[in-house]
Amino acid sequence: EMRTIDRATAETHYGEHADKPFFGELVEFITRGPALVAVIEGPEDTWQVARTMIGATNPRDAAPGTIRGDLGILFTENLIHGSDGPESAQREIALFFPGL
Repeated sequence: EMRTIDRATAETHYGEHADKPFFGELVEFITRGPALVAVIEGPEDTWQVARTMIGATNPRDAAPGTIRGDLGILFTENLIHGSDGPESAQREIALFFPGL
């Protein structure tokens, strides 16, 4: 689903980084234009497969052939997000898709 993420949702989403110096940049980036939000379903390890395809959080550390490795430039302008585990996925799905 394509949508614009409001500031409150962005701040909640990145809440674990609220005390870090790059928090404001993360919020500004995710709220400045439309974002494609989706839930990927599959076997128990689907989140791990997705994270492997996405690549390391910092594009400079991401392997070639991953989305971030091939297309990412800045750490604070996160080209793609993927939950880092089942608990995060549940929290993020509830935040972005409260009806699911």
